[in-house]
Amino acid sequence: MGPSLIVTTDLNDSAFLRACRREPVPYTPVWFMRQAGRALPEYREIRRGVSMLDSCMRPDLVTEITLQPVRRLGVDAAILFSDIVLPLRAVGVGLDIVPGVGPVVAEPFRGPADIDRLRPLEPDEDVPYVAEAVRLLVKELAVPLIGFAGAPFTLASYLVEGGASKTHARTKAFMYADPAGWALLTERLADIALASLRAQVHAGASAVQLFDSWAGALSAADYATYVLPASRRIFAGLADLGVPRIHFGVGTGELLGLMGEAGADVVGVDFHLPIDEGARRVGPGRAVQGNLDPAACLAPWEVVAARTRDVLDRAKGLEGHVFNLGHGVLPETDPDVLERVVDLVHTESARTTTR
Repeated sequence: MGPSLIVTTDLNDSAFLRACRREPVPYTPVWFMRQAGRALPEYREIRRGVSMLDSCMRPDLVTEITLQPVRRLGVDAAILFSDIVLPLRAVGVGLDIVPGVGPVVAEPFRGPADIDRLRPLEPDEDVPYVAEAVRLLVKELAVPLIGFAGAPFTLASYLVEGGASKTHARTKAFMYADPAGWALLTERLADIALASLRAQVHAGASAVQLFDSWAGALSAADYATYVLPASRRIFAGLADLGVPRIHFGVGTGELLGLMGEAGADVVGVDFHLPIDEGARRVGPGRAVQGNLDPAACLAPWEVVAARTRDVLDRAKGLEGHVFNLGHGVLPETDPDVLERVVDLVHTESARTTTR
């Protein structure tokens, strides 16, 4: 394992949290979305015969799976092993995660009456295993733990479409035809996400990330009208906790400025834009996270190294930078390549960083 260059017993002084706060760092911190699972053989072994949602509900499995990439890769942060739809199932929505398909909703939302099926999330009663896993992890980890939740638009899309969608046509039709109903739906989803995130922080998470995976399907005008209010509701509801708040979506190059306005401290830039251009669009006063193309990790090492250095070079002089992929780790990725990326980021940035 490639260890971090500096080990600190004070997680608040870790390179990851310092970068999120746009403070000087001794080197660029790095972690990977979907680092907990997928590409790791030890993950596939421990998950054998256990469904995705069942594994998320077992604190022993969550703890071990979350720790696996920290041990193997030497990343500067851990992210809780879970799924964004878990709170929806916990409040009574009939859904499952089907291997090779993703979330599937048994009875998709088709109108305003369906919104009443979403009751408030009571974390202590509905998802006690999440806080238990967080508490177990913070006893074991020497790096910060990131909690996370799904953003209202992405969760609403699953509920309305009944699963993953390429066009999000039903979701957009709902938005356009019933703006008041849509606002109520996303407000309720925002409150569910907020309750989940606050519970994770109270249990010991050092940072949180809001995933809006499908927001890139929207125009900037539609995002501002139909999505931004609910996202703001979440980030404002976390402000008093004093932990870094990260916002990430895919295909969101035209939305980065608006995503920055939602209230996050760090905005993720996916692989469609160079990191420096992404930071320019996000605007001042926020750190950025990203953004090596996950597919690059399947190329020969010389290509991976060159592209990693390019991200680091472009990030020089930014207010704060957390190195990450521009989306999640691909299942076919060689974990040894990820470990080498961590070592390269640490070594190269330690030589040049003046932030």
